[in-house]
Amino acid sequence: MSQKVLLNAKEVNIILHRLACQLIENHKDFTDTVLIGIQPRGKFLANRLAQMLKDEYKIKDIQLGHLDITFFRDDFRRGDKTLEANTTEINFLVEDKNIVFIDDVLYTGRSIRAALTAIQSFGRPNEIELLTLIDRRFSRHLPIQPDYRGRQVDAINKEKVKVNWKENEGEDSVYLINN
Repeated sequence: MSQKVLLNAKEVNIILHRLACQLIENHKDFTDTVLIGIQPRGKFLANRLAQMLKDEYKIKDIQLGHLDITFFRDDFRRGDKTLEANTTEINFLVEDKNIVFIDDVLYTGRSIRAALTAIQSFGRPNEIELLTLIDRRFSRHLPIQPDYRGRQVDAINKEKVKVNWKENEGEDSVYLINN
C-alpha cells in the first residue's frame, strides 16, 4: 500500500477559507441558510467551516446541524457487517430554508442521494446545495455534482481518498491511497 499527499494542512486551510468566502458570497448573512454536515465524515468539515464563518468572517447566526444517512442508503443491507448509526442533530426548521449539505469526499453520489431522502423527514427546504472538500469526478454512479468544491481528484477505482482532520486524526491532510 502506498499513499501520496494530495493536500497538506496549509493547503486545506487555504481551501477552507476559499469555500467560506464562496458561501458568504452566495448566502450573505446566512439568515435563510443552514449548514448540514453529513455523518460521519462531513461533520468535521461542517464544524470547521461554521467556526471559521463565525470567528474569522464575523457571521453571527450560523445554524449548523448533522444528518445521519445510515438507514437511507441504498446499500445499507448489503454487507455482512451490522451498521452503526450516527446521531442526527438538527435543532432548527429546514422548511423553506436554503440548505448546504457538507461532506468531505464526493465519490459515487449515493451518500448525497441518501441525504436528500433523509432531509425530507425534517421539512421541505427551499433549495439544497452541496459543498465537498474533495470531488472524485470520474467515479459518479448518480448525476450529482457539487456546487462548491475544494479540489477535484482523478482517482481510479482501486485508489482511495482519505481526509484527515486535526480533531479526529491529529492533522489536517488529504491522501491518495493505492491498495
